[in-house]
Amino acid sequence: MSEKKDNQNNEDNEPFGPDTGVVEKIEARTKRPDMYKVLLLNDDYTPMEFVVQLLRQIFHLSEQQSVRIMLSVHQDGVGVCGVYSFEVAETKVAQVISASRTSEHPLQCTMEKA
Repeated sequence: MSEKKDNQNNEDNEPFGPDTGVVEKIEARTKRPDMYKVLLLNDDYTPMEFVVQLLRQIFHLSEQQSVRIMLSVHQDGVGVCGVYSFEVAETKVAQVISASRTSEHPLQCTMEKA
């Protein structure tokens, strides 16, 4: 009889049976994509006006922003044109290189993780 009494006390204290579990809701969090800086590298042959033109056409920058970046490339050897997701940065690099080669300029453009 004492065994039955112990079971009743156990049932009264635990509202769920031994096979009952707790379900946790796990929220899926979307990870932000890695960002990449698009960089122009200085050379002694590409005209400054051409660099400004590329920055305006490909990166859609203002005249003032384009001149500032061009001067950074000229003085520091490198300039950041923008920060984009991988695919966009890759496309911008390809566009700059293509336009440079078409105009017969050796301008180099690359990207690195921001």
